[in-house]
Amino acid sequence: MANNISLTRYLVEQQRVDGSIPSQLRLLIEVVARACKSISHAVNKGALGGVLGAAQTENVQGEIQKKLDIIANEVLIEANEWGGHLAAMASEEMEDIYVVPNRYPQGEYLLLFDPLDGSSNIDVNVSIGTIFSVLRKPEGAAVSEADFLQSGSQQVAAGYCVYGPQTTLVLTVGRGVAMFTLDREQGSFVLTQEHVTVPEDTQEFAINMSNMRHWDAPTRRYIDECLQGADGVRGKNFNMRWIASMVADVHRILTRGGVFMYPWDKREPNKPGKLRLMYEANPMSWLIEQAGGASTNGHQRIMDIAPAQLHQRVSVVLGSKNEVERLTRYYGEHSAQP
Repeated sequence: MANNISLTRYLVEQQRVDGSIPSQLRLLIEVVARACKSISHAVNKGALGGVLGAAQTENVQGEIQKKLDIIANEVLIEANEWGGHLAAMASEEMEDIYVVPNRYPQGEYLLLFDPLDGSSNIDVNVSIGTIFSVLRKPEGAAVSEADFLQSGSQQVAAGYCVYGPQTTLVLTVGRGVAMFTLDREQGSFVLTQEHVTVPEDTQEFAINMSNMRHWDAPTRRYIDECLQGADGVRGKNFNMRWIASMVADVHRILTRGGVFMYPWDKREPNKPGKLRLMYEANPMSWLIEQAGGASTNGHQRIMDIAPAQLHQRVSVVLGSKNEVERLTRYYGEHSAQP
C-alpha cells in the first residue's frame, strides 16, 4: 500500500473511479472525520479535561448520560450543521431530529449517529467510539422524521471511529471497507488497510454471559455448543470476548473474525432487543456485509428491516458468515417446532 494516502485523497480517488461518491457526500464524510478527531482529543484528555463522570441527565432512552456523551453530540452537530451538505441529523442522544437551521443552506443528505458508543467504558479507559450512518433525503419540501425511516440497504455511507490505543476510522461507501488511522503529527486520517475481509469461520464469540438465564432457546443452544469445545458437537474450542462497547467488539471482528451477539431476552420481553436499529445495527451491519460477513436479527437480514420508529431497537447477530448463518438456522428450527 502506498504511504500517506489521506482520507481526503482516498475519497477523491474513489470519486474519480465511477462518480459513486458525489462531492457533497465526500465533504460530509470529511466533516464527520474532523468531528471524530475533536472527540478523540477530548477522550484522550480524560480527567485532565474534566470530561469524565456522569452529567446527571438522561437521554431519550432513559439512560444516564456521561459528560462525554453530551460533548460528542454537540461536536457532531456543530461541525455538520453549517456546511450545506445536510438537511437534518438524528442522534441516539436526542428525542427528535435536528433540522439544519434556516440560516444555513440545506443539503441532500441525512446523518444519524451514536456520538459515543460504549459510554460505560469511559471512566475505566477502555475503547469507545462514534458510529454514523448517511442516508439520502427523499425528494420533497420540508424534512421530517419520516424521511429517516429508511431500511439499512438505503445507506450511502456508514462507519465508525474507535478511540483506543490508536484512533481508527472505519468506512464504507458500498465499495468494501477501508480503515484509516489518525496520524496526530499530520493531524489527518491516513489509509492503513483496504479491502477488509471478515473470515467466514471463527472460534471467537462476543456476548454478555451474565444474561444467560434470560436468553431464548436458540441463543442458549448456540452458546452451549461453543462452551462444549472440542468435546462437543462443534469439535473445536471457542474463546469468548466481551468489551461492552459495540464499536470495540465489531472492530475486533473486522480485524480477525468472530461473531457478536446482543439478542432479545426475557428481562424486557416487549422489546425486540437493546441495540438501536438506526444508529448502531444498520451501519455496523453494512460494514460487516461489505467485509464479507453477515448480520441478522435471528430471523431476517437486519438491513432489510423497515424501521417504524427513529429509536427502534433490534436484536443483533453479526460477524463471520458461517456462524451467523448457523445461529439463524437455529432460530428457524426453533420457530418451526410445535
